[in-house]
Amino acid sequence: MKLLYCIRATYNPGGMERVLFNKVNYLVEKLNWEVVIVTTDQKGLPSFYSFPEKVRAIDLGINYADDNGNGIIKKVTGYLRRRRKHKQALTELLIKEKADIVVSLYPSESSFIPDIKDGSKKVLEIHYCKFFRLQYGRKGLLGAIDRWRTCQDERIVRRFDKFVVLTNEDRGYWGKLPNICVIPNAAMFVADRYSDVSNKRVIAVGRLDYQKGFDRLIQAWEIVYKSGKYNDWRLDIFGQGEWKEMLQGMIDERELNGSAFINKPTKNIGREYSESSMLVMSSNYEGFPMVMIEAMACGLPVVAFDFKCGPKDIIREGENGLIIRNGDIKALAEGMMRLMEDTENRKRMSLNARKIVDTYSEKAVMDKWIGLFNNLTAK
Repeated sequence: MKLLYCIRATYNPGGMERVLFNKVNYLVEKLNWEVVIVTTDQKGLPSFYSFPEKVRAIDLGINYADDNGNGIIKKVTGYLRRRRKHKQALTELLIKEKADIVVSLYPSESSFIPDIKDGSKKVLEIHYCKFFRLQYGRKGLLGAIDRWRTCQDERIVRRFDKFVVLTNEDRGYWGKLPNICVIPNAAMFVADRYSDVSNKRVIAVGRLDYQKGFDRLIQAWEIVYKSGKYNDWRLDIFGQGEWKEMLQGMIDERELNGSAFINKPTKNIGREYSESSMLVMSSNYEGFPMVMIEAMACGLPVVAFDFKCGPKDIIREGENGLIIRNGDIKALAEGMMRLMEDTENRKRMSLNARKIVDTYSEKAVMDKWIGLFNNLTAK
């Protein structure tokens, strides 16, 4: 079997990149399948995760991100120009590679890849919820574009041989599509030991941008800190991104410098999980939070906003974590303090959190992917 995956880039330490690495590693090492990874914006940077040597990586040099700093007119015209170049380059590559399956991880080629007649089956794999474009609440022309593109998404996904979403919640938002199916991410045990939830440390992990909502977390942490009861606890945020200076400014302004810290991404995130006592997720939206299930697999209970999508599928309220009404900063702080206060409850939730691997084991998840690929090629 030959698979070709399309993704914007692999140099970020994000959840989508980690999921792709885990899947590719399984398919290549266990099944000896041939895998090619095609990027548009790699810019010569090394992948954050070390893919197997047998995996070929091809960058098309489209560089959509180069237009991000332009005004709306230049941004739109630049995107259309790069998209034409992208379609031509990818068409030539697919005809040359002759893959059995081509998987788009929902970057720009999703709008045209079903039109490429290279003989491969086309699969769309979305790592966000259906409404991710609308979560920003943008106004004016940009807001109109977001709403238009959301409507276009409904048309685009129908054109693929298979459309894969990550949660049952998200599947419900898309309606009764004939080609839709749910395959979650796998809960990988990434540490060498479980957390005993004794360290007075809260951890948060993700890109420093709007999606992850760490500004909301810092506001909640201020409430925790200024309660005066938990000044021996600390908050560690691991990530990189365009919000770094703004978030650090929030920490400085609130005089949280001695208790809240922003750290660079680490390739040994399992060690950080095992040295923490809970994970907090303040995201505005997700597709399926990889960080959540990885942390739970390491024994961390989770306090999370009820964002779309993920918490409803993963967290059992009061058993392995707490679900907080989305945007309720005070309630998020109270959820953290509830677990800080009760060591025995943390330990109980920790034991329950570990069971996440029973539902989302690597083998169970990969069996679903392998079955999907085999069924498509059999047809």
